[in-house]
Amino acid sequence: MKQIRKLIFGLEADRGLLFKCFIYLILIDVAYIYLNPILYMVTTMVKNRYDLLDPAVIWAPREIYLGVIQQAFDKMNYLKGFMLSTSISSVIAICQTLSCAVAGYAFARLQFPFKRLLFFCLILAFIVPPQVTILPMILGAGQLHILNTYWPLILPALFGHGLKGALFVIIYRQFFSTQPRALEEAAKMDGANVLTIFYRVMLPLARPAIVVVFLFSFVWNWNDSYYPAIFVGSNGDLPLSLGISQLSAILDEETKRSGPSVFDESMKMAASFLIILPVVILYSFTQRWFVEGVDRTGLVE
Repeated sequence: MKQIRKLIFGLEADRGLLFKCFIYLILIDVAYIYLNPILYMVTTMVKNRYDLLDPAVIWAPREIYLGVIQQAFDKMNYLKGFMLSTSISSVIAICQTLSCAVAGYAFARLQFPFKRLLFFCLILAFIVPPQVTILPMILGAGQLHILNTYWPLILPALFGHGLKGALFVIIYRQFFSTQPRALEEAAKMDGANVLTIFYRVMLPLARPAIVVVFLFSFVWNWNDSYYPAIFVGSNGDLPLSLGISQLSAILDEETKRSGPSVFDESMKMAASFLIILPVVILYSFTQRWFVEGVDRTGLVE
């Protein structure tokens, strides 16, 4: 009886078989909630006409049909959109990674007038939704004559702003605040100034924060459709984040000409899968550094 009780409950509460089954049950349920839409998306986009019309076929199609994926690939002009999204997201992510590091270091280590007030404004910039500030941004872009270009997306990132820029500054501030001041004092004794200390001492130590900020910025800008729809909506070259809207417009025109098609919904699911696929692949290769970076930056706190 003691051995059975030890096996079921364990010597500690988190070591027993009962506790492990409970934890795995919760993990499986949570994983199913997140994976269910993706699994349904994948199984729907590979169905042929007969499987889509058969109500008995829900998850497993009788045969794999890749024609819908090919059509979505062609209608979205996927290769051009992929290169454009990759270029824009990479440029913005690099700019935010560097500029937000400078701002975060200043808030964490330097003393300057109105520091508390400016940090309060930074928190407000993080809380205020983008719909509140979009009109001044449109007016400013119009005065600079950069509407219908990607410059309204890139220029804010150069100055530590842009999509979720305030959060990235807070992440860097949290990381730099945990570093020992002895490093700065030793560098000052060697004659280093503030810029030298930042670029030669503190920035190389901030690799976990850099990984987190870069990945967050890249993924969020990749998925963002609000700002590109406003600033670049009338331009012919559209990123993949607007691929669903572009595909929906094409399907609506085809519906008006020849009527609805049974493949309309599955084609939208195929387009959604093609859009999220590069991000999934990126995370699969960088998840170890991402988890380590989140843990070391104190973001979970």
